[in-house]
Amino acid sequence: MEPEVLVQHEDGVVVITINRPQQRNAVNRAVSYGVCAAVDELDARPDLRVGILTGAGGTFCSGMDLRAFLAGERPSTEGRGFAGIVEQPPAKPIIAAVEGAAVAGGFEVALACDLVVAAENARFGLPEVKRGLVAAGGGLLRLPRRVPYHLAMEWALTGEYISAERAAQVGLVNRLVAPGTAAAEATGLARAIAANGPLAVAATKRIIVESAEWPREEQFARQRAISEPVRASADAREGALAFREKRAPRWQGR
Repeated sequence: MEPEVLVQHEDGVVVITINRPQQRNAVNRAVSYGVCAAVDELDARPDLRVGILTGAGGTFCSGMDLRAFLAGERPSTEGRGFAGIVEQPPAKPIIAAVEGAAVAGGFEVALACDLVVAAENARFGLPEVKRGLVAAGGGLLRLPRRVPYHLAMEWALTGEYISAERAAQVGLVNRLVAPGTAAAEATGLARAIAANGPLAVAATKRIIVESAEWPREEQFARQRAISEPVRASADAREGALAFREKRAPRWQGR
């Protein structure tokens, strides 16, 4: 049997694929631990710059595997939470490549990613209220930061599904592509990010993620604490030299 999470590395990009197509890539314990291990590796290895998270068989993820849950499985990991990502996404950028359904916990997994590439046949939604449940995997925390308040409230309270086209209209999706091409488009986007200075990319993501919680009077001071070490790095000097010499930079990550 194939593993329930497939991991591929190429050119600084790690592709993490939930591999349970017969179960619509529902998340069980094995998926959570497989994704968590791949995300840990992404953060730990300096040669890996960007992650892509996708699903096999034309479905992104249909949420928690209810049969596994009823059998006593807990589909989460210590520290990173449900699906090995929703409570603690990687420090490095990660892109969701969505084909088909990204619903319930699957939508929450997509929301934990930094960018979303979606096929035109994709659909999103938090239908938990229809089952008398609460979307407690980060969906209610992240959705109001991704789309206008009233839309987030409508989608969360009705539990209705959102088309990929509508998601793109309101800025929830970065790129809308033909069915079957989301992973390829995400790979191109990932390589564009991976070509940049790794210290600068990591610091940029950190500032964007953390600054929402910073007091206004401390914002620039906190930003300087993160950005100044990058400015003083060997990579910053290499970037300037490469620009002057009209060549591609050779990043060292220091």
